[in-house]
Amino acid sequence: MSLKTKPLDRDAIKLIAIVLMLGNHIAAVFLPLGVFPWQIVSDLGYFTAITMCCFLVEGYRHTRSRKKYALRLLVFALLSQFPWRLALVNNHNLNMLFTLLLCFLLLSGLDRVESRAGKAALALAATALSLFCDWALLAPVFTLLFAWAGEDQRKKGVAFAVSILLFGGLNFASYLERLTVAQALLWTLSAISGQVLAAVCILFLYNGQQARRGQPLFKWFFYAFYPLHLLVLGVLRLLTA
Repeated sequence: MSLKTKPLDRDAIKLIAIVLMLGNHIAAVFLPLGVFPWQIVSDLGYFTAITMCCFLVEGYRHTRSRKKYALRLLVFALLSQFPWRLALVNNHNLNMLFTLLLCFLLLSGLDRVESRAGKAALALAATALSLFCDWALLAPVFTLLFAWAGEDQRKKGVAFAVSILLFGGLNFASYLERLTVAQALLWTLSAISGQVLAAVCILFLYNGQQARRGQPLFKWFFYAFYPLHLLVLGVLRLLTA
């Protein structure tokens, strides 16, 4: 399938990402941990983080102003932190926009540092700092893999495969602490479903373009939706407590 015949543009995939993220956050706020509906919507919500890391690398390469890009991430990360804590009271990390900002700064640093040792030290430092953020450890690794892949579709497929195997392996190890091997495997397959869906959308259905209409609206909608949906969920959580 050529790029011209692929049906999904970047903004369509981002819309899928925010819908699945919303489901993940609704489950985290309102559904009992471990019940079947919680498991399904939570796992599909993992579509979003890997997609955002992939598009972050793409955006880093093509943005007209990297400084403005980083500033937008910082401003909305700061605006989102109170709603994040209001909605997800048991999550004490910084929100995902801080994670994306850290990954963006990692990409910028890698462009400026020439030595392999310096690049390795920078990657390790960013990965360590991510421990204070949502999607700790994994998001910087995803970002590094997509940066390595560039626009090469085969390498991008490898980046997705390694990311999914890493995430699945970590989940499988944690499930083994309380489940049988067969149960752990089934739960792991469920856990990676969102990321597999992301890989299918980006590798096979993504045409590499933005929406033809409403680009400024989409741009600010995606940024604003994050703190606003968390604020609404946080207020609803307080009202239904």
